[in-house]
Amino acid sequence: MIEPLLTPPRMGRPVRDRRQVLNGILWKLSTGAAWRDLPERYGPRKTVYERFRRWSADGTWERLLAHVQQHSDAVGAVDWSLVCVDSTIVRAHQHAAGARKEGPGLVRHSAGPAAD
Repeated sequence: MIEPLLTPPRMGRPVRDRRQVLNGILWKLSTGAAWRDLPERYGPRKTVYERFRRWSADGTWERLLAHVQQHSDAVGAVDWSLVCVDSTIVRAHQHAAGARKEGPGLVRHSAGPAAD
């Protein structure tokens, strides 16, 4: 279903099996493992990473998601009322936690009474 949406092979060396590469990318994303821990059955990790990076840059992932959503919606396999992003699962970066910033140009004021 998604094979026609994957970028066509470039001229030159023979292209590694797209299914194998896609499975390697999905394995990496689902496990959260480092690229260097990619099992050999998915091919060279550099090939899998480069394909992931190229597909991210050229919008292939967005096209795949849109196509799968449209196809699934057309056959009634998607219940859009269940799609929700809850802010309790979204984490802010540690620097966005509201800590006081101090530096050469910032003056820290004490909480004690003011001297006259």
